[in-house]
Amino acid sequence: MGDVLAGFHAAWEFESDSVLIRYERGIRTPKLFQALGERRIPLAALQGVTLAPGKRGTVVLRAEPRTGADPLIEAAAGQLKESCDPYRLVLPAERETVAEYYADELRGLLTESGPADRHLVAAPPGPLQFKAYDGKAFFDGTSVRFRWFWTGASSAKWKAGDQSFPVADINGVEWRSPEVLEGHLRLLPRDGAAERPAPPDQDPAAVVFGLGYGPVHESLPFAAAVLAAVRAKRPVPAVPAAPARRDPADIAERIRHLGELHRAGLVTDEEFTSKKAELLAEL
Repeated sequence: MGDVLAGFHAAWEFESDSVLIRYERGIRTPKLFQALGERRIPLAALQGVTLAPGKRGTVVLRAEPRTGADPLIEAAAGQLKESCDPYRLVLPAERETVAEYYADELRGLLTESGPADRHLVAAPPGPLQFKAYDGKAFFDGTSVRFRWFWTGASSAKWKAGDQSFPVADINGVEWRSPEVLEGHLRLLPRDGAAERPAPPDQDPAAVVFGLGYGPVHESLPFAAAVLAAVRAKRPVPAVPAAPARRDPADIAERIRHLGELHRAGLVTDEEFTSKKAELLAEL
């Protein structure tokens, strides 16, 4: 479409195969949007579009991402506040007709639905870091490091020492929003230990949040980037090799020989028809 629809805190640019979302950097713009800057959302990552009345004379255009298509949404696991949903575009109510037009146009371009087998939206770029209550977390694209603070880290973490986790050893990320009680970021081991993990403040594979520590706009993009790197490291399922095609000249020769046997009465009509079909199927 190539058109731009501007709303509060963001503008959507509609392209033939994607929607480019540019977030404002104004003082009233949610900090998560400011941290994201802009995001290109492939149409293959979306499965629906809705338009609904908003609050205080507004309408809300929302794109619905497919499960598993966006590492940010996967890491958030439904914990984002509505106002911080990066797939919502809030517009004045008088622009409802225009918004409905774009919603209809976008719906007509969507062809995918259901869970995605891989991430289709790019993760926030690294390197990334943030301060938690008990330590500082770093991610350089290949490993995650936790450096403990003596003022906040538990004795269990001090005894374990600063930690480094190669992406190859991580199976997933558990993010609990700092806006709820006992927020934290925990790295899940690839070996899939069956025993119940220690509480986050005692687990050297986790950092805990607190007032002003591990804010959403810093810790969630961090979690999404780690999750995307982990998924990218997973082995790609082998694709069964297609059966080798026979040489057409060889097939033709075998059919000719089969015809000679048939004319000589050594092969019945039924056998001739069946075997010829088998040979032709090998082409």
